[in-house]
Amino acid sequence: MTRQRFVGHKPITARRCVAVGRLHLRASTVQAIRRGAVAKGDPIAAGEIAGLLALKRTNELIPHCHIVPLSGSSVTVSIAGPRSLSAKVEVQAIGPTGVEMEALVGATVALLTAWDMVKYLEKDARGLYPETRLGPVEVQVKEKRPRKPK
Repeated sequence: MTRQRFVGHKPITARRCVAVGRLHLRASTVQAIRRGAVAKGDPIAAGEIAGLLALKRTNELIPHCHIVPLSGSSVTVSIAGPRSLSAKVEVQAIGPTGVEMEALVGATVALLTAWDMVKYLEKDARGLYPETRLGPVEVQVKEKRPRKPK
């Protein structure tokens, strides 16, 4: 048997999580992103939108996650160096359960979207990705504060 954990007894709390992730690429791919020369378009803008959409659907992707009404979120994808992109995702909610999974899903999907858009630049002669890797993706900040009474 599998079940979702009961959280109805937990206090309503202001929650915030920041997750960060990295996508390692070829230097030539990062240069193509900088020049706006990626055939599918801008992987940074697409990654940000995809990450935002994904974090709002976390409960559909991870079976034991609760539906969390979010009170705020942001996704920032940027060039992190000569050979990588980074994603930073912040998620906020007021409720009985945290938003770590939402932040992690947002960061991961943002970077996977960028990878999808540049994969033709990353493939070797065998169609593999020897220099491309995702990670780490990790929780950088996790906060919860009791909600102030009205």
